Amino acid sequence: MTDVTEPLSENTADVIVVGAGPAGSTTAYHLAKAGLDVLLLEKTAFPREKVCGDGLTPRAVKQLVAMGIDISEEAGWLRNKGLRIIGGGVRLQLDWPDLASFPDYGLVRKRDDFDEQLARQAQKAGARLYERCNVGAPVVDDRTGRITGVHAKLGEDKREVTFHAPLVVAADGNSTRLSLAMGLHRREDRPMGVAVRTYFTSPRHEDDYLESWLELWDRRGPEDRLLPGYGWIFGMGDGTSNVGLGVLNTSDSFKELDWREVLKAWCASMPEDWGYTPDHMTGPIRGAALPMAFNRQPHYTKGLLLVGDAGGLVNPFNGEGIAYAMESGQIAADVIVQAHARPTPAGREMALQRYPRVLKDTYGGYYTLGRAFVKLIGNPKVMQIATQRGLTHPLLMKFTLKLLANLTDPTGGDAMDRIINGLSKVAPKA
Repeated sequence: MTDVTEPLSENTADVIVVGAGPAGSTTAYHLAKAGLDVLLLEKTAFPREKVCGDGLTPRAVKQLVAMGIDISEEAGWLRNKGLRIIGGGVRLQLDWPDLASFPDYGLVRKRDDFDEQLARQAQKAGARLYERCNVGAPVVDDRTGRITGVHAKLGEDKREVTFHAPLVVAADGNSTRLSLAMGLHRREDRPMGVAVRTYFTSPRHEDDYLESWLELWDRRGPEDRLLPGYGWIFGMGDGTSNVGLGVLNTSDSFKELDWREVLKAWCASMPEDWGYTPDHMTGPIRGAALPMAFNRQPHYTKGLLLVGDAGGLVNPFNGEGIAYAMESGQIAADVIVQAHARPTPAGREMALQRYPRVLKDTYGGYYTLGRAFVKLIGNPKVMQIATQRGLTHPLLMKFTLKLLANLTDPTGGDAMDRIINGLSKVAPKA
């Protein structure tokens, strides 16, 4: 029921964006910059914690630059030069590639602070941000079945309010209650990952490479087991390291293991002077799901667009979600802006139907390759052979870094770029 104490115009907009994470805030920013009236609804209040590795690849950096975010070191960002890969007794440092399309550095920033910066930037652009706004059921037109708004509980007193808009963007993460309420369920044939992480005070906090451990061993039982995933260590530049695991659901061990205990055991195997011990831990171990490879579709239906984790846009090759959350937000905003300018409902709908096609053209083939990769490394023997043989070939690993991080120049580029781009083009865009 609409709150009658407030004018209807305050609760009405051109677009409602549900969720002020990277996907939602980026969508709202680009919509507001284009002159649309945007409501950005966030269920918690900033700053708020999110489970993440806190490491940003050059893909994400490009999006931050496009939003006009100050990414200087003076503003609290820690730059990194590339990826250090450890496995099979080999330690390899790979710099981010030199490309025309992406910067040659990554960044590190804690998610509670990172998300707030994006939300505030959307506000500066003109988006109307409501914090402590818990969105419940969608408002659906009985005649057309289209979403035309959302019911919500606002503020500490949980005051009931209804917001109205002809378009709604679901940026409410993996659980995406809004998508479920509109009948969009998760595809079981797509990979799902889990990330678990914690923070330690550590002398390694100013490391200028992101560090990835490709061999994730569980040594707690009678036999050592190689698990389907990887470990990471990211220096935060503030006296702490973010240490965590990214794990795939492609093996029998996925459901039976307590991943927090696996992380504890993995940290215990590290050199003691790194400080990854219980007495240096600065917070609890937390976990979150990683919805991969378009695991919820269609990305547009009946006035609802899905961005970021809500649409399963996490990269299956490396578990990266922030870059794709922001990119899908920008794509969705571009489509909505064009649709908004059409004079007829039929014209607007035709423009909106383009959104899932653009996503599939942009990521579909690459994500299909990623699903095949996930199946392969789900076999511990394949993972072990790939790690032991591959890491001894720096040129092959340079190619692998470009493939896993999805960092190529779409036109021009070198032979590696052309191979990766060619494979992505011929792979089915499912």
